[in-house]
Amino acid sequence: MTEAASPNLVRGTVDLVVLHTLQQGPVKGMHGFAIARWIRRGSGDVVSFEDAALYQSLHRLERRGLVASAWGRSEKNRRARFYRLTAKGRKHLESEVEAFRSYADAITRLLDAHA
Repeated sequence: MTEAASPNLVRGTVDLVVLHTLQQGPVKGMHGFAIARWIRRGSGDVVSFEDAALYQSLHRLERRGLVASAWGRSEKNRRARFYRLTAKGRKHLESEVEAFRSYADAITRLLDAHA
């Protein structure tokens, strides 16, 4: 996300969005560029992450066992690392989505109460 165009993301939101993207993507997984493109397009070009933030998130999620990766070939026949959600990642995503929605609802109530 660009700071001038969008509000700062709540800590952990990058991981949540990456996990969700991988859940929606192909079974074989997605490479970093495809993940970034899906997020940007899926948000109507409102949300985008710096490459460093995206790859830090992917590496963090992989260390935690929520994402697995393997080398493969991109649609342009280039060598790329493909990331996919693990069973542990699916379970984690489910609980994180619930927690995030609860948090977002609370913030919305606060904003509406003081409008």
